[in-house]
Amino acid sequence: MAAASVGLAELGFVEAAPAWRLRSEQFPSKVGGRPAWLGAAGLPGPAGLACAQCGRPLAFLLQLYAPLPGRADAFHRGLFLFCCRTPPCCAGLRVFRNQLPRRNDFYAYEPPCEDPPPETGESVCLQLKSGAHLCRVCGCLGPKTCSRCHRAHYCSKEHQTLDWRVGHKQACTQAGDLDSTVPDHSFLFPEFEIVIETEDEIMPEVVEKDDESEIIGSMGEAPEEELDSMAKHESREDRIFQKFKTKISLEPEQILRYGRGIAPIWISGENIPQEKEIPDCPCGAKRIFEFQVMPHLLNYLKADRLGRSVDWGVLAVFTCAESCGLGTGYTEEFVWKQDITDAT
Repeated sequence: MAAASVGLAELGFVEAAPAWRLRSEQFPSKVGGRPAWLGAAGLPGPAGLACAQCGRPLAFLLQLYAPLPGRADAFHRGLFLFCCRTPPCCAGLRVFRNQLPRRNDFYAYEPPCEDPPPETGESVCLQLKSGAHLCRVCGCLGPKTCSRCHRAHYCSKEHQTLDWRVGHKQACTQAGDLDSTVPDHSFLFPEFEIVIETEDEIMPEVVEKDDESEIIGSMGEAPEEELDSMAKHESREDRIFQKFKTKISLEPEQILRYGRGIAPIWISGENIPQEKEIPDCPCGAKRIFEFQVMPHLLNYLKADRLGRSVDWGVLAVFTCAESCGLGTGYTEEFVWKQDITDAT
């Protein structure tokens, strides 16, 4: 993903892709499935990937490959977003950043081959090059093991219990590669590749004129005694919501907007963060906006069918303005949720 032009966003759209294109060595941007971890060391542990509200393990939502041009220490750079999908909570959100120089312990110096690999097997890779084992259910760090076979790894007791119930009870004592028999736990979101296109410029005067005419029209229909209160609140809400609708109407399939340092577009005038509500990075630098997840992504997650009810209007991710290198692992950043119920 290239750095967005000043004032312009890069738009993300989902596409089906073969499994090999979504592996770590291809540096993918993707939705759902298991994380395609960038750095194979220093992964966030179970505590870092637990919902702050209910304490249950978070589900991987999406990742973006977002290197920084001109930064040798961020030649490879990924952002990983997780959410709670355990009802009735479905509220927790956490986002992590990882970056690597071009010459590192995990990947070749040259770009990856764009041709399909010769193997055709679809077995899940649950051990990283660093030796770290991953949870059979969610693909996150799995420090716990099955006490019976010592070959199955988990992030938590919840996921160990889930795997036991849907198949490991039978596979536990059988010989063979467990990674080739990972069942569907109905925990992961459907997996897609995120493809990026640059947003075309919009004529600002046209947008403003359209917004103004809609606002004036709606106010003209109101009783005279209500005009003052509507002018103070509804006109601002209308303007923000209409701007959001106009912006996405040009590309209604967009599930993501990327632009490091640009302004996000909000779906509502309510619950917009103030600068003081966005915490500084532990390194001392300010955090700046980098990307937002759009509500259209919910259409691809099949959350309702699976009995989950994740929901949002906008998920806005803010990252360290310096993209600091606090160690070689994954640094937690900040995500702000604006609910769709905040919109008018």
